[in-house]
Parts: sequence; C-alpha cells; structure tokens
Amino acid sequence: MALVIEGEERIAAPVDKVWAALNDPAVLKESIPGCQSLEMKSPTDMAATVVLKIGPIKATFNGEVTLKNLNPPHSYTIQGEGKGGIAGFAKGGADVTLTADGGDATVLKYAAKADVGGKIAQLGSRLIMSTSKKLAGEFFSTFGKKVGDAG
Repeated sequence: MALVIEGEERIAAPVDKVWAALNDPAVLKESIPGCQSLEMKSPTDMAATVVLKIGPIKATFNGEVTLKNLNPPHSYTIQGEGKGGIAGFAKGGADVTLTADGGDATVLKYAAKADVGGKIAQLGSRLIMSTSKKLAGEFFSTFGKKVGDAG
C-alpha cells in the first residue's frame, strides 16, 4: 500500500543550521516519533530502531536510513526501510528542500512516499494514511522546535 504525504514547516533558524540538524543523528533521533536508537554507520547511512503503534498493532521496526541526492545546504532525499517482524514492513523516503525565509528563518518542504506491507497493510488505508500524516507532522514540528529553540 503506497502513501504520499506532503507538507512544510517554517523553522526559526537559518538554512545552514537547519541543514546541519537534518544531518545530526541526535536531533533526528529526538524528532522521530518512537525512535529508540539511531546510529551513524557512515556520513550517509544510519541504523534505526523505531517502535510504532498503528491502530491495534504495536511493532518494533529495525531498519536502515540512507541520505541520497545531497545538495548542501538546500536539499536531500532521506530513504528508509524497516522490518517489523510479523507486523510487516515499512519503506519509503522523503525529498526535503530548504529555502531561506529572510536571514533567520527557513521553510522546510517535504514530499514523502511510503509503502507498507504485511499485517499493517491489512488495517486499511485510511488508518494508515492518517497515522502516517500524524507521524510526519510530529517529526517535522518536533524537529522545527528543536532547531528553532536551540538558537
């Protein structure tokens, strides 16, 4: 089941600072809902463990996150794939772009695509879509607060 989620977040920080945070595993770990661990394997590869509850199913996903199409400090693609055992799998990516909004603010736009399978996919597209939108929204608003407040 494929999903597409788009949105934007205005962050009270300059583009360079937002870009640095998008590449900082500590900031990403604190921003990803349910993230238990996030570890850099290389400058563009990370291993993650995320616990998610979607409807009645709670699952721990172990996966890989890769950064691609890097165009610092303007854009990148973040791709990930996680396996949740009997719950199924989730994989997807997001194209993230940063645009300066005045000297001290940044507009972060994202277009995410996700694909889920297994037991999770049987929950129905509306529940999965609403949960996915909520999780994406939580990630970017938490990220925005962390980066904006840190300055």
